[in-house]
Amino acid sequence: MESKNKFMLRAIELSIKSASGIGGPFGCVVVKDNMIVAEGSNKVTFSNDPTAHAEIVAIRDACKKLNTFNLSGCDIYASCEPCPMCLSAIYWSHIDNIYYANTRDDAKKINFDDSMIYSEFSKKIEDRRIPIKQMLREEALKAFDIWDKKTDKVEY
Repeated sequence: MESKNKFMLRAIELSIKSASGIGGPFGCVVVKDNMIVAEGSNKVTFSNDPTAHAEIVAIRDACKKLNTFNLSGCDIYASCEPCPMCLSAIYWSHIDNIYYANTRDDAKKINFDDSMIYSEFSKKIEDRRIPIKQMLREEALKAFDIWDKKTDKVEY
């Protein structure tokens, strides 16, 4: 338990540094074999990248350092409960465990409110806030057919 606290304290330290400097109040570390392999802090406004959340930054760095897109065997420590985008990235990267400090309600109190996004997931496509229109499906299915028949593909 002591090492888990150490990792979370580092994520919190990164969040405080970010909030005091060039980013939002979020920090994150990726841990493998009881060692921090990557760190991230929020860089959305610094980099003009809406996807540059602490977890995404840390996941990208971990994948680069470990030379893999599959972070099985890793844990993530985030200073706040991951937003929908970050949670999706965590699942896609196959991270084993998620530890977080602040809750989404804590974040909402300082105007980081993801409740609209969470509610969008349960709506029918035609009822979502941003219009979604399907087009050229038959043409697009060609890529899926090629992928389906490919014998040397790397599954992820």
